[in-house]
Amino acid sequence: MDKQPHAKIKVVIVDDHGLLRQGIASLLEGEREIQVISCLSSGEEAVNLHSSLQPDVFLMDIMMKGMNGIEATRWIKEQNPVVKIILISSEINKDFITAGIKAKIDGYLLKDVTKEDLIAAIRKVVGGEQAFSAEVTSLVFQDFYLKETEGKGLPTKKSSELTKRENEVLALIAQGKSLKEIADTLFISVKTVETHKLNIQDKLNLSNVAQLVKYAFENKLV
Repeated sequence: MDKQPHAKIKVVIVDDHGLLRQGIASLLEGEREIQVISCLSSGEEAVNLHSSLQPDVFLMDIMMKGMNGIEATRWIKEQNPVVKIILISSEINKDFITAGIKAKIDGYLLKDVTKEDLIAAIRKVVGGEQAFSAEVTSLVFQDFYLKETEGKGLPTKKSSELTKRENEVLALIAQGKSLKEIADTLFISVKTVETHKLNIQDKLNLSNVAQLVKYAFENKLV
């Protein structure tokens, strides 16, 4: 989602533990480009108030009394697929990750995330990218997606079909770099990076970043 110059990113925190809500809010306090507009204590509140609050990003706990964060995500995304939702969890759980991705989450972070990484994740999802912690990325792309493709694995096309530059871009994507970070690293424009990414997906018959990362790991590009 493109933000207007100087427009703040509106964030809503959803967690049934008051201290954790306050803790996350305090991490973001004073950030010039981010505004915490509300703190909610349940998934039901998030579902009922998302239309009136109109946040850019939800930071959503998973395990809450009543409606959990994944159920709330599914409801909200059905009504407003544009809003970004990052799940915040105290653990790396394959079932949570599976359900979250199916519910169309934009990110999955651990609750011990640093302030810098949290802010970077918010920026990434607002920019249209995904934000997964390194631990989640490692688990997902070593195990989860292979099972999600019903044991068929990913396409067998080889990275040799890619150009040298495309292989470089793919490796950086697998390292969790944003499009801008890749552009800066390779001294090319973000638009060029986007073009390379689309070409890679087309050549390898892959449909999303998750599959690109798994492919890169399986083919030892990282």
